[in-house]
Amino acid sequence: MIFYIIMGVAAALFLYTISVYNRLVKNKNMAEEAWSGIDVQLKKRYDLIPALVNTVKGYASHEKETLENVIKWRNMGVAANTVKDQENAEVGLSAVLGRLIALSENYPDLKANANFQDLQKQLSEIENAIQLSRRYYNGVVRDLNIMIESFPSNLVASSFAFSKRDYFELDKAQREAPEVKF
Repeated sequence: MIFYIIMGVAAALFLYTISVYNRLVKNKNMAEEAWSGIDVQLKKRYDLIPALVNTVKGYASHEKETLENVIKWRNMGVAANTVKDQENAEVGLSAVLGRLIALSENYPDLKANANFQDLQKQLSEIENAIQLSRRYYNGVVRDLNIMIESFPSNLVASSFAFSKRDYFELDKAQREAPEVKF
């Protein structure tokens, strides 16, 4: 009789471990898929930036420092290998993109340029998609991190070397959106 009880408890623990492991794998894969969604939107943004810079360059060639900073931060974003590196690049890029768009106030011909207006619209749409992707990613990471930290699933997570993921967050400076008038 004791043997059957011990075997029953062992079987229940084994099934529980399998269940938790499978949920951890699911959440890890969802986090990777969510990061891929962010990556796609960032690539669209990075591909759009040279066209935006070239359009502005034609009207505001003496704004060389701003244009160079946009390209510098874009390249840092393209080269980023970690969530934290990507975060830092996005903070810098958002700041200089705001200044680049604000330049249109000083150049009425640029502001009226149909290509510039279209690029602004595309950039705005991409920024919205990045925000949605970031929210989804952070939600999935939250769920994964909770499982990794909560008892008793943390025992399974540590046994199989699951590790917490970083959130893709904004720093305090980026949370305060610059005022840009179109």
